[in-house]
Amino acid sequence: MEYTVQKLAQIAGISTRTLRYYDEIGILRPARINSSGYRIYGSREIDILQQILFYRELGVGLEEIKNIIMSPDFDEMKALAQHREKLIEKRAQLDSLIENVDMTISSRKGDLDMSAREKFEGFKKKIIDENEKKYGNEIRGKYGDQAVDDSNRNIENMTREEYDQVSELANQVTETLRLAFETGDPSSEPAQRCADLHRQWLSFYWKEYTKEAHAGIAQMYVDDERFTAYYDRDQPGMAKFLRDAIFIYTEKK
Repeated sequence: MEYTVQKLAQIAGISTRTLRYYDEIGILRPARINSSGYRIYGSREIDILQQILFYRELGVGLEEIKNIIMSPDFDEMKALAQHREKLIEKRAQLDSLIENVDMTISSRKGDLDMSAREKFEGFKKKIIDENEKKYGNEIRGKYGDQAVDDSNRNIENMTREEYDQVSELANQVTETLRLAFETGDPSSEPAQRCADLHRQWLSFYWKEYTKEAHAGIAQMYVDDERFTAYYDRDQPGMAKFLRDAIFIYTEKK
């Protein structure tokens, strides 16, 4: 069976604009263009789109997905098995959050006492698990197991106030980066403020801050396409801009 853009978008639960964008970047081409100029998709394209959406659900960037599914070594059955494994892990994270909500409800009813730390266990575990899955190998390879384990312990031991602070700092980094990027100058005051906010944010996770490690993290934002995709999600070039701002900042400091 064949599908037009409109029909495929409807059954997949995505927009026609998304499908057209996938065609533009070469990650999902239509099987053919009919005589009326409409994109037509077949069963093969359906399978590819399913894989794309699985990877997107797991937080993988489009450029990485494209590299994966277009690799000569891509094994669809193996990929499906990996999707299943990761979705089970994601379900375990959700189960942990649900358990946390249930405990909170019981605590509010007076059925049990719940410490401030317990109230945030589910959130903190989610942060640790997601960081390990996405970046664990790279970070451990670059900075060693001890540094990563210390960072994870810092997260586990965060108080409610610290958790709120680090979450707010992350938002400030994002917002300030957007403003700084508009200047086009990584040495500008907004860019250097963003770099300083980024240092403050990192310091919640690191046992000890060093400008060398800070610069190393910034370089990884450019070298690793997953980091690049995260920072470039609003505007291409933001990851490189942040790296350049941090390079200037660490040289000054």
